[in-house]
Amino acid sequence: MKELFSTYIDEIWHLPLLIGFIFLMTIIVASLTSRVFNALIQRNKEAEDHGDVTSLIFFKRSVVVLTYIAGLSFAMYMIPPLRIIGGSLLAGAGLLAVAVGFASQAALSNVIGGLFIVLFKPYKISDRIQVRTDLSGVVEDINLRHTVIRNFENKRIIIPNSVISNEVLVNSNYEDNKICKWIDMGISYDSDVDKAKAIMKEEVLKHPLFIDNRTEEEKEAGEEIVPVRVIMMGESSVNLRAWSWAEDPPSAFLMGCDLLESIKKRFDAEGIEIPFPHRTLVYKNPKPDSAEDIL
Repeated sequence: MKELFSTYIDEIWHLPLLIGFIFLMTIIVASLTSRVFNALIQRNKEAEDHGDVTSLIFFKRSVVVLTYIAGLSFAMYMIPPLRIIGGSLLAGAGLLAVAVGFASQAALSNVIGGLFIVLFKPYKISDRIQVRTDLSGVVEDINLRHTVIRNFENKRIIIPNSVISNEVLVNSNYEDNKICKWIDMGISYDSDVDKAKAIMKEEVLKHPLFIDNRTEEEKEAGEEIVPVRVIMMGESSVNLRAWSWAEDPPSAFLMGCDLLESIKKRFDAEGIEIPFPHRTLVYKNPKPDSAEDIL
C-alpha cells in the first residue's frame, strides 16, 4: 500500500512537469517554424515573387496549426483519466466520427479549397481579381478558411475558400500584368472622322504610361502602334475606339482617365464636336371624322 501511494505521488508530481514540458516544446517548435517561414516570405517579397509568398504564408499557418494540435493531443494522451475516458468512448467512436464529419464539413471544405488555390494558383497575393460582377479588388491574404480582398474603397471582402474556389473570376495579373485599355469617344456625324482618329492616336502616343505592346514580327509587318477604329454608328454619334497598352492595371486606369480629359480638350480646341443625344418629335394631325372637319 505504501509503495502504491508512493508511486501515485510520483505520478502526480511528474505529470504536470511532463505536460508543461510538452506545451513548452510545442510553443518553441511553432515559434521556430514561424520564424523560418517568415524569413522565407520576406526574401520572396523582396524578390517580388508573390506566388511563392502566397504558398509560404498558407503552409506556415498549416504547419503551425498542426504543431499545436499535435502538442495538445500528446499532452492529453499523457493524462491517465483522459486516456480512460477515451477508451470508454471507443464504442461510440463511429457515431462520434459521423457527427464530427457533418459538423466540420464546411471547415474542411474551406481548408481543401485554400489548398487547391495555393497549389493551382488561379490567383495569388497582390493580384487584382473580380469575382462575379460586383466584387473586385486586390488579394490581401489567403488563409486556411478564407480569402481577403481589399477593394478600391479600402474595404475588406471576406470570401470562404470553398466558395471562391468554385467561382468564375477575372484575374488582371494572371501570367501577364500588361493591360489593354480601350479609349472610347463619340463624335458628331458632321465632324471629321480622320482628324478625330489622328488626335486620339497622338494623345495616346505622348502619354508617359503608354507602352508599345507589339511583337517584333508585328513591327516588321507594319502593324499600327495605336489602332483607332470606328466601332459603331450610334443614334447621334460616330463612336471611335483607340487601343492603348499599359504595364499594369493601376497604370492603365490612370492613363485612361488622363486620355479622356486630354482628348476632350483637343477635340474642343480643334472643332471636333462631341454631340448630345438628339430626339426628333413628329406631331401627326388627327384623322378627320366627317366632311365638315375637312372643310
